[in-house]
Amino acid sequence: MNPHRQVIFILVVVPLILGATAIASVDDAQSFALQAAEPYVREGFQVREDYWGGDLAAGEKKAVRQQLFKGNEYWFWLGTEVRRAKISVHIYDKEGKLIEQPDSWQKGSYAAAHVVPTSTDSYFIIVA
Repeated sequence: MNPHRQVIFILVVVPLILGATAIASVDDAQSFALQAAEPYVREGFQVREDYWGGDLAAGEKKAVRQQLFKGNEYWFWLGTEVRRAKISVHIYDKEGKLIEQPDSWQKGSYAAAHVVPTSTDSYFIIVA
């Protein structure tokens, strides 16, 4: 058995659309992120029960600070129900260095970032 934890964090985005009618909710976006994470859950990753949810305007970025532990394996999932939205998630250390694994990805309404920290510390998850 792997001594390290495998954890999935769910991040959800409800875009702010000015001048257009949009009905969106954090619950809908969370469902989208969970759907994208489902194959990884089947592989043994555990989903954290808490999640970050917020509103983003087009072109806006937000930083979410998260304590990560050395040697654990983490996936951060971002989802939105807005079909044409392009979203992204990236992980940086406290010096501003991008530390995510090369298998991180973005596909339309979904994005995922994978990391195995080399030290226990606070990291910044940037969503856009």
